[in-house]
Amino acid sequence: MNTAGVADEAAHDAACARGQVACAQADGVDIEGLTVRYGVRTVLDDLSLSIARGEFLTVLGRSGCGKTTLLRFIAGFVKADFVTGRLRVAGRDLTHESAHRRNLGLLFQNYALFPHLSVFENVAFGLRARRTNAAEIARRVADALKLVQLADAGHVMPAQLSGGMQQRVALARALVIEPDVLLLDEPLSALDANLRASVRSELKALHERLPNLTIVCVTHDQDDALVLSDRTLLMRDGRIAQIGTPQALYDAPADAFVARYLGAANLLPPRVAFPIGDARYGERERLACLRPESLRLAPLGKGHLHGTITSVDWYGPALSVSVELDAMRETPVFVMTARGQGMTPEKGARVSLGYEADHVVLVAP
Repeated sequence: MNTAGVADEAAHDAACARGQVACAQADGVDIEGLTVRYGVRTVLDDLSLSIARGEFLTVLGRSGCGKTTLLRFIAGFVKADFVTGRLRVAGRDLTHESAHRRNLGLLFQNYALFPHLSVFENVAFGLRARRTNAAEIARRVADALKLVQLADAGHVMPAQLSGGMQQRVALARALVIEPDVLLLDEPLSALDANLRASVRSELKALHERLPNLTIVCVTHDQDDALVLSDRTLLMRDGRIAQIGTPQALYDAPADAFVARYLGAANLLPPRVAFPIGDARYGERERLACLRPESLRLAPLGKGHLHGTITSVDWYGPALSVSVELDAMRETPVFVMTARGQGMTPEKGARVSLGYEADHVVLVAP
């Protein structure tokens, strides 16, 4: 028996009970002190994270930030020069468990369907590898295909399906083994914009039908994070930049990086955003963040800021208006306004911008 390992686990459980470390619910995911290096490059730097059972967490960030490595660590696929840290899933310590014994569902970016197998056999593949009996395979595959709305497609070959339907097959294959956690690696990136929105809605509906399923989804798309997540983890250079509900990250970003990543953000010196006499006017350590939809166009002299419209871009129901401020000519301010509401913006027009004081958030640079 590994007495050191037992002692470590007992110490961890005691620390959880005392609240000294962040622990997931017993059926969730708990990562402690994860560091991954390839040569001299640190991909993940002392990362700790708890995910509750039934939570949908999106991991967001730029290429190279470490988000895919985090997913691969949970899956058991990381092969690096240096890996340290601890992983518990559904109450089990999986730190040194092989990938095929972790009971995790995986959905890859390219779906990885077997082209020579029917939809039924693709979905049944994991169950056959586990030597599940034929009657149980038939029942569980039928249930999984029904769950992804492909109940009548078992006999079809993958090449006969659209991209969105292929993704559903891959999703059914991941779910049929009844995983402790479903891991999604850029699941929507191969789809066009319209299909992406449709499948995003289907994923959200699927999670509502399976409220106890824990899902970790890696993506670079902010819309995926805003629409799908219970919480969003934004990564930067191997560390957590901020974690919280999508609304919290959008409305109260920790710094300029988070503000810009979660959507368009106007970052102004406080002396520009606030009038003299406001307690925030003299702030020098932070920037004033204003979302474009929080600004409203007004005739010159009837707002807080004044400037000249330099461009007007049409986005269907909305207009994106760029304004060069008199007080800050080097960086344009963007305003998002609905068509047909308020004044009609025209390039070259002199305007003022109004906004509510509580819509301004101070963030670190």
